[in-house]
Amino acid sequence: MKKTLFVLFSAIILISVLFAGEKTAVPSVDQIVQKANLVAYYQGIDGKSKVAMTITDKQGRTRNRDFIILRKTIEQGGDQNYFVYFLSPADVRRMVFMVHKHTAADKEDDRWLYLPNLDLVKRIAAGDKRTSFAGSDFLYEDVSGRSLSEDKHELIDSNDAQFVIKNTPLKPETVEFSYYLVIIDRKNYMPMKMEYYDRNGKLYRIIETKKVEDISAKEGDKDVTYPTATEAIVKDLNTGSVTELKFSDIRYNLNLEDVFTERYLRRPPTEAMR
Repeated sequence: MKKTLFVLFSAIILISVLFAGEKTAVPSVDQIVQKANLVAYYQGIDGKSKVAMTITDKQGRTRNRDFIILRKTIEQGGDQNYFVYFLSPADVRRMVFMVHKHTAADKEDDRWLYLPNLDLVKRIAAGDKRTSFAGSDFLYEDVSGRSLSEDKHELIDSNDAQFVIKNTPLKPETVEFSYYLVIIDRKNYMPMKMEYYDRNGKLYRIIETKKVEDISAKEGDKDVTYPTATEAIVKDLNTGSVTELKFSDIRYNLNLEDVFTERYLRRPPTEAMR
């Protein structure tokens, strides 16, 4: 009887150790950042959503921007196209921002801006990708995301709830930050917070995901759900300015046509305007 109890007790301990080891197992940093990148930017083969943007300055004055964003993935985890059409207010209505995102380390993204008041198509230089998007605290680079190949990634902390990744630019002379931290939800791999530090190590910019929802979609005949950020906020700690984004009418896997070309900058497709 004692031998039986000893064997049983030993088995329980062994199982507990195995499960504990499985629970605390941590993926590699490359696996974490790649999966988080897919969740943040690559859900479905394409997508569409309406966006309400509110910009609030240090004095509490607000400006609003409403636009529609289309996204089509060329290669999962790789190249993508984005098309942003502004609905309001009047001073930005019909303005278009388009991105051909390239993830190869030796190739810069292509970005265009159409200014309807001037009937002008402007190419956005690679050096301007970290400048203000439509007068907000978001940057052009924030729209389509920063290529993983541009930074060195280090896992500096992890627990049952989250991973913390430190990202250091491989070409520090091309950016205004010395590094940034990304806090990733361990359950769904959604990036929940990004903190940017200047060359003196001072925190100066924060991007937060304020709300995540499961959006239903179809993958062929299969019903699926995609965890999706539906509210986000960015804070410029130097200026005191804050920009909020709220996403609505989010749809995935629409089989969008190839509308991501220069010919559509002046004459946007129906999908982009409603």
